[in-house]
Amino acid sequence: MFKPFHNHEGPEKRTPQARFFIDPEYFKVEMNRWFANRWVNVGRAEEIPNPGDFILRTVAGESVLITRGQDGTIRSFFNICTHRGTVLVENVKGTAKSCQFSCPYHAWSFDCQGKLLGAPGMKEVDGFREQDWGLRAIGCETWAGFIFVNLDRTPALLADSLADMPSKFVNWPMAEMQSAACIEYDVKANWKLIIQNYSECLHCPSVHPALARLSPPTSGENDPPNSCYLGGRMSLNDGVTSMTVSGSTERPLIATLDETQLRHVYYYALLPNLLLSLHPDYVMTHRLEPLAHDRTRIFCEWLFETNTISKPDFQTEDAVAFWDMTNKQDWHVSELTQKGLSSRGYRPGPYSNREQLLYDLDQILIPKD
Repeated sequence: MFKPFHNHEGPEKRTPQARFFIDPEYFKVEMNRWFANRWVNVGRAEEIPNPGDFILRTVAGESVLITRGQDGTIRSFFNICTHRGTVLVENVKGTAKSCQFSCPYHAWSFDCQGKLLGAPGMKEVDGFREQDWGLRAIGCETWAGFIFVNLDRTPALLADSLADMPSKFVNWPMAEMQSAACIEYDVKANWKLIIQNYSECLHCPSVHPALARLSPPTSGENDPPNSCYLGGRMSLNDGVTSMTVSGSTERPLIATLDETQLRHVYYYALLPNLLLSLHPDYVMTHRLEPLAHDRTRIFCEWLFETNTISKPDFQTEDAVAFWDMTNKQDWHVSELTQKGLSSRGYRPGPYSNREQLLYDLDQILIPKD
C-alpha cells in the first residue's frame, strides 16, 4: 500500500506542491488571476501595419480581435457580435475589406473602431440605438512595439505593469526593430514551468553545453524580483560577440548599447507571458499562450534593426539555429518535469542557492496555502 512522504527537517526553500502544475481546475483559477486581470502580450504592432489589418488571439479562453483603425490606432475587442453573441471573425489574421467586419449570422457590421454600422431588421425596434451596440472593447496598449491587452473592465495603466522596464531597456530600439524569424512550439508543460526554466541556468552545463561555452552559467546577476517582472543578465565569454552557433556575428552590433550591455545578454520575464532576451545584435522574445494545465503554445521571434535587415548579406540562421536547438532542449526537460510532477512519488524538493529567483517567482505566482 502506498504511504505518503512525511515532512522532515531540512531546507525551508522548496519547490511548490504538484497541484499547482497538474490540476486542471487550478489552471482555470490562475487563468482568471493572471491572464484575465493582467496586461497580456498578444504580439507585435508590425503584424497589423495598415488600417483594417487584424489578428486573433486567445486570452484566458476568450477570442480577442486586435485590429488597426482608420486613425492608425490599435484596438482590441471581444470577438463576438453584439446581436446574438456569434463569433464575428474566424480567420486568425487578415485585412477587413473597407475596414469593416460583418457578422456571418445576421450581417450586423462594425468598423475597425468597433462602431456598429448596420443592423438589418433593427430600425423598427423601439429604443434601439446603433451607438449603444458597438463591439465590446478590451483594454489595449503598446510598448516598444509589443501589443498588450487586458480583459479587466477597469484595467490599470500598462505603465504600472511595466514598472521601470522601459527605462532599463531604452538602449534597445525595440519599437523600431522588426521580426525576421518566428518559430511556433507546442510544449507539453505548464506555463509556469517554462518561466521557471527560463529563469535559471543551473541546468545549463548538463542541458545546454553549447550555451555554456558562450556564456558562463555561473555569471548570472539577477535584479530583485517584483510582481511585474524578474530577471537579470549573464556575461559573454572572452571572444564571444553574440549568442550564435559560432559565438560571433557578421551583423552590426546595436550602436546605442553601452560597453556593459555589449558584453552581456539580458533575460527578463515580463509577467505573465512575455520573455525578453536582449542581445548585442538582436532581441529574442518568447510569447507564452497557455492552452491547458499541461500544454503551452510558445511563439519565439527574433527582432533586428531595420537597417540591419536591409543589408544584402543579412541572415538570421546563426542566431535562429542556436536558439532553436536551445529551445528544444528546454522544452524537453520541461516536459519531463511535467510528467514527473504527476507522480505520486513527487514531494517538494529543496532549492539550491543558485535557484533563489525561482523561489522568488513562486512567492509571486503561487498562492499561499
